[in-house]
Amino acid sequence: MKRMHPAYLLALSAAWLSACSTAPEAPGSRTSALPAATGAALQSCAALKDSFSYAQTRIDAATPVPAGTLKQGGSPVATHCLVKGSMHQRKGSDGRDYAIGFEMRLPEVWNGRFYYQGNGGLDGAVRPAEGALGGGPLTGALFQGFAVISSDAGHSGAQTTVFGLEPQARLDYGYQAVAKLTPMAKDLIRSAYGKGPDRSYIGGCSNGGRHAMVAASRLGDQYDGYLIGAPGYRLPNAALAQLWGAQRWSPLATPGATVKHPMNPSASIPDLGSAFTAQERQTVARAILQRCDALDGLSDGMVQATQACQAVFDVARDVPACSGVRDGSCLSPAQKTVLAQVHAGGKTTNGQTIYSAFPYDPGIAGSNWAQWKFVNAVALDPLAISTVFTAPPMPTSPLTANIDALLPAIAASNETYRESGLALMSPPGHERPDKLRALRARGARIVLYHGVSDAIFSAEDTRQWVERLDTSQGGRAADFARYFPVPGMNHCSGGPAADQFDLLSPLVRWVEEGVAPQAVTARARGAGNPGGANTELPADWAADRSRPLCAYPTVARYRGQGSTEDARNFSCQ
Repeated sequence: MKRMHPAYLLALSAAWLSACSTAPEAPGSRTSALPAATGAALQSCAALKDSFSYAQTRIDAATPVPAGTLKQGGSPVATHCLVKGSMHQRKGSDGRDYAIGFEMRLPEVWNGRFYYQGNGGLDGAVRPAEGALGGGPLTGALFQGFAVISSDAGHSGAQTTVFGLEPQARLDYGYQAVAKLTPMAKDLIRSAYGKGPDRSYIGGCSNGGRHAMVAASRLGDQYDGYLIGAPGYRLPNAALAQLWGAQRWSPLATPGATVKHPMNPSASIPDLGSAFTAQERQTVARAILQRCDALDGLSDGMVQATQACQAVFDVARDVPACSGVRDGSCLSPAQKTVLAQVHAGGKTTNGQTIYSAFPYDPGIAGSNWAQWKFVNAVALDPLAISTVFTAPPMPTSPLTANIDALLPAIAASNETYRESGLALMSPPGHERPDKLRALRARGARIVLYHGVSDAIFSAEDTRQWVERLDTSQGGRAADFARYFPVPGMNHCSGGPAADQFDLLSPLVRWVEEGVAPQAVTARARGAGNPGGANTELPADWAADRSRPLCAYPTVARYRGQGSTEDARNFSCQ
């Protein structure tokens, strides 16, 4: 027992952090609950390499990791076992070697729960199975005592899209790798602890959020809680909207100006950012604040009333117009037109919508917003469209691509690619998510979050999915699914936002205790933050400013007394 004492202290520390991150329970927020998980001790780490057997699975190593080898937010992660392996090794139709690579981290003192860590981007790398949570994470699933798995989703090479030319690799990336890994991981847990997980959770942000959302539709009986962050559940449409936007910004950019290619520093791409500079984006952010900041009852540099803002903000009217040369303090008529078009989501020449609209929010000033709109739109999205999302694959040049031809191509299939890009990436039935009734009926829960100023996957797209879900459930979706917009936040983190939060602990409490989350505290990451400082915070914010993230459609409003830097003085209304 003495040997395990530090781990138990860490578990208590995680529980304390969880309690601090959750605002008081709102009246009437109790629902039915599944039986709570019970923990167990790891029986043997090294023996797993030879003792564990599962179809088409190879264990390469099982190694004890001492406490403190990993740290999260400056705090040591407890002793655990690191298992590395692969599933379904094969020779692809393109002659390349493929496998679903994975690692699992199994705590010496386990809380009885399993967490599938969905990774971002195009996958292709086995990231540390930590289950990190929040913009600058102070906690994570592993830190809290979960057994955690991470995978490469069936291909290697984080910065290549060549896997998309191989049909099975496409399918593994889309959804099949999660389906293959899930039962194997649960069996490995059973071998390690002498019992399987009592409760299972899956989560991630960006493509990881998409994995979790897809799992809710395809694997509704395998997980009890789904933590869905900034889900690119219509990733092909979002990528195509990026190209459409790049083509609109390009004529406004400085002729001949270039920036370094993010994947190849020796190469360059057009400097689309010169079409809408950082100073000009700050001008637009100030205009949004002037029109919308006080809609939530307090002028504090944050727009909490997102939907109300969309109804009153108008780019043409509210942003200063240039009467002469551009000097950063105004926008030209052409800039205003393109900005409005991009926020509308883009349309083909015959008026067909390409993707969702994007909400206006002060986070437009964030550097991550510009990275996605002006750099990744040229360097990354064309590769994904041309190799992963179209059937047949269509070579795509970002600034000259035929958007009208690409839109049907992402919905097409053929003899080689039997599922379209949309079909393999999106949750089945996302247009009307009726099938989630079964998930709801057995007591599983869904928590979603999205940065309002996400530039690649629109928070409006997530909000509309939530609305469709509510309609499909007869207006009772909040009984099992709650959505938390994060004002000011860019893609998964950053921007002028309180972006450090833990939504996993409230999800567990909802699943296992029946306490539905209504307000969850988020903190800004100012100087000295142990999870890493956010350099884009306004100078007049307290370094540890906190706000409640409010379950949609409620909005954080100041109570009228107490510090405006403290979430305890706000309520979700």
